[in-house]
Amino acid sequence: MKFSKFFFVALVSVSAFVSCTNNDDDKVDSGDYNEGILVLNEGSAGQGSVSYISNDLATFTQDAYTKVNGDDLLGKYVQSVFFDGDKAYIISGGSNKITVVNRNTFKIIAKIESGLVKPRYGVVKDGKAYVTNANTYADWGAPADAPGYKDDYVAVINLATNLVESKIELNATANRIVLENGKLYISEPYNNDKLLVVNPATKTLETPIAVGSKADTMESKDGILYVLRSSNGVASEIVKVKLSDKSMSKITFPADFKNAKNLDIDQNKIYYTVGTSVYGIAITAAEASNTAIFSYTSASAYGKMYGFAVKNNHIFIADGGDFSANSKAFVYSLTGILEKEFTVGVGPNGFYFND
Repeated sequence: MKFSKFFFVALVSVSAFVSCTNNDDDKVDSGDYNEGILVLNEGSAGQGSVSYISNDLATFTQDAYTKVNGDDLLGKYVQSVFFDGDKAYIISGGSNKITVVNRNTFKIIAKIESGLVKPRYGVVKDGKAYVTNANTYADWGAPADAPGYKDDYVAVINLATNLVESKIELNATANRIVLENGKLYISEPYNNDKLLVVNPATKTLETPIAVGSKADTMESKDGILYVLRSSNGVASEIVKVKLSDKSMSKITFPADFKNAKNLDIDQNKIYYTVGTSVYGIAITAAEASNTAIFSYTSASAYGKMYGFAVKNNHIFIADGGDFSANSKAFVYSLTGILEKEFTVGVGPNGFYFND
C-alpha cells in the first residue's frame, strides 16, 4: 500500500473480537484454490480482493474471496497474507483486521478485528502469529522527536483462539518481518537505519543490527539474511547478514542504480528490480548486474511495478495501474519471455504461493 493513502489514527486495544463461521471447513485438504498463486489487490478507498492463478497458469479467478463468501467484505487496503497449516491470514491494513480463511477453499473461518492498528506483515511460530502494526503511519518519515514517532508494535496472536493476547512494543517504526532461527527481524524503510531483532520467547528486543537507512525488502536463505536498501541519492545495495554472528558483507550496485526494489531469491539466484526492469545475479555475486533480464511498459500512475515475485521458473509482476480500476498481473519466463497476462483487481501489490 502506498504510505500516503491514509493518515488516520486508531485506538489500540489488546483484546480481540472474533466472529467465526463453521470451523469444519478448516479441515478440508483440497479445494479450488490450492496449489496456486494468490495475487493480493489492495484496492483504493474501496475493498481489496484476492485473485487466484493455478500453478499451470490455466485457471484464473479474479476475486476468489467474494466468489466463495458472497457479500462479506474482505477489508480496505489488503496488505499481505501469511499461512499456518490449512489457514491463510489476510491482513487488511485499512480496516485494522485479519480475515482467516481456509487456504484451499477460501471459505471464511474467523476475523480478528481488535488489537490491530494498521497491520502490515505477519509470521507464525509455535501457535502464535507475530504481526507488525504501523501505528505511526502518519509519522513515517517524520523527525525522530515527532509526537508518537516510536509507538509501532508487534501484535502477538494466539492462533488457537484468534485473540491478540499481548503486544511487543518496538520503540521504533516497523514494516516487514522475517522469522529465522527463532528470532524476528523487522525492517522499516523510512525512519530506521537498523534491523530490529525480537526474541519471541521472551517478547523482548535484542541488540539491533545496523544495516543502514532505507532497508525494506528482506529474504533469508541458509542462515543469511539478505536486506535490500535504497538510500536517497546514493546507489542501492544488498546487505548480507550472517545471523549466527551478525557479521555483514555487501553486494554493491552500479552508481546510477539508486532505487532498487523487490528483492527475491529463487534457486540460488537473487532477483531485484529498478523501475520497470528486472535483474538477476548469482547468490554468490559481489556486485549487482546493470544488464536487465527484461523491461516492460507500465500503465501505473507511479510509472513502476507494484508487486514482484520469482518462483517455479516464472517471474511475476503486478502493475499498480491507476488505483481506481482493475489492473494487470504478468507472468514471464526466467529469460524475460511474456507467458501470460491476467486482469486482476485494483492495486495488485504482491504474490503469495499456496503450495
